[in-house]
Amino acid sequence: MKLSIDLACDSSPEWVQTVMNDFDSFLQDHANCERKASNMALSLIAKYPDRLEIIPELIETAVEELEHFRDVYAVMQERGLPLAKELTPDVYVNQLLTLLRTSSMERFMDRLLLGSVIECRGAERFKLVWEALPDGELKKFYHRLWASEAKHGNIFVKMALNYFDETTVYKRLNELMKAEAVILQSLPLKAALH
Repeated sequence: MKLSIDLACDSSPEWVQTVMNDFDSFLQDHANCERKASNMALSLIAKYPDRLEIIPELIETAVEELEHFRDVYAVMQERGLPLAKELTPDVYVNQLLTLLRTSSMERFMDRLLLGSVIECRGAERFKLVWEALPDGELKKFYHRLWASEAKHGNIFVKMALNYFDETTVYKRLNELMKAEAVILQSLPLKAALH
């Protein structure tokens, strides 16, 4: 069942071309994003250990993102690519984090819904990468990732619905999706997931 909402804008064909022109850099960034996604799910558990209804799903998400990191790293090893020495700040995510509200319950909702927004964008972009790749194992790999990320977009909305009414959740999710579109369109093109 789809709980997430559609993105407010599509990624540009120029972004896809940028990725295809420097796929090694994209893979390095992708690996970093998977590590950060796993850490984000774990940080929600650390921050909200009393939210028992969502801890199992957060654990499952963290493990799945870590498995994605393992799989991307295996692709990198095959291509002789090293991991980046540092996890560089993600301008896209950092700009999204400025949208977090300050009251504790609103901030909690926003953190969950931003998880959905980020996962939905990741799913859209993995689909674009899958469609652009030539037939082969890499294409199959990105098809699997696309399906997984789409599921994560729903999971974070489902988590929010444990604590907030549907009208409030979807009103805020719409606001965040619109703000995400503005942020995305302001960023320079680079061979990175965001």
